[in-house]
Amino acid sequence: MSKVQLQQHFNTKDMFGRKKKATDEKELSQSYWAYVSRQFKKNKRALYSLYIIGFLAIIALLADFLANEKPILCKYEGKMYMPIFKQYAVTLGLAKWPEHFKAGDWKEKEYDFVVWAPIPYLPNNLDYGASWANPFGEQQVKSIRWRHWLGTDDLGRDVMSGMIHGTRIAFMVGIIAMGIACIIGIFLGACAGYFGDSGLELTRGGLIVNIIALLLAFFYGFYSRTYAMSDAMEISFATGLWSIFLGVLIFLGIMVIANIIAIPFRKIPFFNKRVAFPVDIAITRVIEVIRSIPLLVIILAIVAVAEPSIFLVMAVIGLFSWTGIARFIRGELLRVRQLEYVEAANALGFSQMRTMFKHAIPNSLSPVFIAVAFGIASAILAEAFLSFLGLGVPAETITWGKMLAISRTNPSAWWFAIFPGFAIFVTVTLFNLIGEGLTDALDPRLKQ
Repeated sequence: MSKVQLQQHFNTKDMFGRKKKATDEKELSQSYWAYVSRQFKKNKRALYSLYIIGFLAIIALLADFLANEKPILCKYEGKMYMPIFKQYAVTLGLAKWPEHFKAGDWKEKEYDFVVWAPIPYLPNNLDYGASWANPFGEQQVKSIRWRHWLGTDDLGRDVMSGMIHGTRIAFMVGIIAMGIACIIGIFLGACAGYFGDSGLELTRGGLIVNIIALLLAFFYGFYSRTYAMSDAMEISFATGLWSIFLGVLIFLGIMVIANIIAIPFRKIPFFNKRVAFPVDIAITRVIEVIRSIPLLVIILAIVAVAEPSIFLVMAVIGLFSWTGIARFIRGELLRVRQLEYVEAANALGFSQMRTMFKHAIPNSLSPVFIAVAFGIASAILAEAFLSFLGLGVPAETITWGKMLAISRTNPSAWWFAIFPGFAIFVTVTLFNLIGEGLTDALDPRLKQ
């Protein structure tokens, strides 16, 4: 055995030839996020909450395959079909239903071969023979396959199907709303913290033109197209996304054209003079104004006069929930911008925007994750409250909050209040526990 092999042997084996255990320092990664992960896993409540949220997220993703009146797979008149995937293509405007599927009940067709969803109902399917069916009572159904396991409402709509699809609505509202809030909050909060009141200098001409262009771009890109975007959403989801994308293009186009128009002003000394724009104080005042008005009052005022749309609810919650994220990241940027690597990037001649987006913001996102976890819980609760009041959500959309509202018509139908109420309570609590776990994991004073 060579000298090198002997050294490796004694480094990995003890005096009895047994393999040594690696020390914690060598075994565990010393990166910041590895430390955060270890600290988070020590909080068992938060860890188990994350597992349950992951399970609920899977239910939300697979809702159409778990509860649907259409088969998952079927063979009809000698041809194989996957109706659920076909429905996606039809909704996106990419396909049309064959004539023999346009009419008639899916359950009444004679299939050569069929695989049904575990719950063979959509939330809006009506079963008039099973009105207010008790989940533990006798039900008038053809077989156990068609039983309503969690009962029905006054129109015979299946509660379990509503619970499954309501999970998707709740997660969509929470994630999309907080996605919008993150985009706005991170950008504005980072600008306020990084530039302060004297770090951003613009020419007078550029400043005047951009302020005017910003107002025009918002008006022509989004405000004047509100009804057009709403109508597009009713046609299909793809058409609605295209309409929103078109609004973004109009917004960006107006801003680009405005900055091109501002180029000749640079030749005029008055307009070419650079002035400091008080970014921090401007954004801080906007945050204070928005936070001075209760969020629920703003949402109620908007959805009460607008056409009901679940996407409107998501957008409104997101557009007025960014202030907390902005305050968190502003505070972090005030600290980070004084660190050596940011000063080194500026000394090397990198642009301020490059330094902010590539170096400062990625190292300041820790508090944002905490705000997002609590924000998703708040968004789900806000949507449930609006649905309970019958505001913002279309009549045909079944959500947990709307199921609670229906339960008021028959207090004896306990199942229609217990199940959605418990789902709201559990989901909100789980996200709050995850937020608390992240707070502890990201706090260096709790390092063990």
